[in-house]
Amino acid sequence: MEIMETIRDQVENNAVLLYMKGSPNQPQCGFSARTVQSLMECGHRFAYVDILSNPEIRANLPAFANWPTFPQLWVSGELIGGCDIVTEMHEKGELKQLIDDSLADTSS
Repeated sequence: MEIMETIRDQVENNAVLLYMKGSPNQPQCGFSARTVQSLMECGHRFAYVDILSNPEIRANLPAFANWPTFPQLWVSGELIGGCDIVTEMHEKGELKQLIDDSLADTSS
């Protein structure tokens, strides 16, 4: 179960982490592109993992997260959700607040 430890390590050691198809500069699906856009508009850097180039993570993350689809946004070790949830939170201003609060907690 080494891959589960890798996933746990990624989630715990990145304040804002996006598991996505492709990269922020070259998303490989519309859902990943919309999620990246929402995150970028929050004005903070975030980590990402391209699940297309990491097939073991792609295969095991749904079981780890108990969430079947991608992208997946994690903030402070907690699954926030996928594209629809992230987009809705962004539109309401909740995403930026969540990330601001999370980064404030990690810097203090």
